[in-house]
Amino acid sequence: MLDDRAKLLLKALVERYIADGQPVGSRTLSRASGLELSPATIRNVMSDLEDLGLIASPHTSAGRIPTARGYRLFVDTMLTAQREQFATPSLAADQPQRVITNAANLLSNLSQFVGVVMAPRRASVFKQIEFLRLSDRRLLVIIVSPDGDVQNRVIFPEVDYTQSQLVEASNYINTHYAGLSIEQVRDRLQSEVEQLRSEIAALMQAAVKVSSEVLTEAQDEVVIAGERNLLAVTDFSSDMGHLRRAFELFEQKAQLMRLLDVSSKADGVRIFIGGESQVVPFEDLSIVSANYEVDGQVVGTLGVIGPTRMPYERMIQIVDITSRLVTNALSHRK
Repeated sequence: MLDDRAKLLLKALVERYIADGQPVGSRTLSRASGLELSPATIRNVMSDLEDLGLIASPHTSAGRIPTARGYRLFVDTMLTAQREQFATPSLAADQPQRVITNAANLLSNLSQFVGVVMAPRRASVFKQIEFLRLSDRRLLVIIVSPDGDVQNRVIFPEVDYTQSQLVEASNYINTHYAGLSIEQVRDRLQSEVEQLRSEIAALMQAAVKVSSEVLTEAQDEVVIAGERNLLAVTDFSSDMGHLRRAFELFEQKAQLMRLLDVSSKADGVRIFIGGESQVVPFEDLSIVSANYEVDGQVVGTLGVIGPTRMPYERMIQIVDITSRLVTNALSHRK
C-alpha cells in the first residue's frame, strides 16, 4: 500500500507527464507536488514507485514516466473530476445511422483524438418492406425498421415482376408479417409457402434474405472519426511503428468491436489502458468508453481512443456527455 506522500507524488508525476509529455525529474516533481521534500527523499519515493511497477525510467532520461499500472492507479483512485465548461453540443434526433455518425464526429472534435461509436443493436424486426421496380429483373427492396431506420438493397429476381405485383406483395407482407422477427417470418414462410401465390412466395423469400443480411451488417458496424488526429500526437508521430499499430486497429473492425463489447458489460464510463491487459493490446493506446441507451435499454457503446498520455478527466466528461446526447437523440426521435 502507498502512503499519502507516495500517492501525492505519483499523482503529481502522472499529471505533469500528461501535460508535458516529458519524463519527470525529482526537481520538477518537488515543484509540482507542492511538498517541501528534499531531492533525496523524492528520489527514494520514486525508486519505491518504480519497484512497485507504477513508474519507469526511459533509457534516455533521468526522469520517470507512468506505466500502465501507474495510470490505472491514478485513474481509479486519484482523478479529481473538475467539470469543464464545454460549449453545449447537441445531436439532432434523426435516423440512427446519422446520429451515430454525428456522435463519432462530435467525440473526435471535442477530444482531438479518435471517436468511435458501435451501431445500435437492433432486434431483427421490420416495420415495413416495399419493392420498387428499377428495370427488367432488377428490384429495389426498401426495409424500414421499427425505429424508422431505412435500408435499401437491389436484388435480381429470376422473374420480371410488374409494379402492380410488387405493390400487392408489399401489402400482403406488411399486413401479415410486419412486427415479427426475421426468424419468425422465416419459420412461418416455410409452413405457408404452399398456400401463397408463387410471386408473393418468391418475393417473401427474397425479402427475408435481404432483411437478414441488412440486420446482420448493422450489428457489425463501427463508425470511426478523426483517425488523422493521431498524426498530431507526439507519442505517435515520433514513432511510425506506434502509428501503424493504431491504424491497423481501426482497419480491423472486428477487434475494435471486441474492445467496445467488453466495455458494454459495465455501467458508467470505463477506461481501458493499453498494455495492462489483453483488452487493449497496444501499450500506447487507451480507450474511454460508455454505453448509450434507447428508451432505457442499452443498445450500443461509444468512446474515445487516444494515447495513454491523455487528459483522462476531460475525456471522461466528453464521453459521458456524448453518451447522454446519443441516448436522448435516439430515444426522442419523431
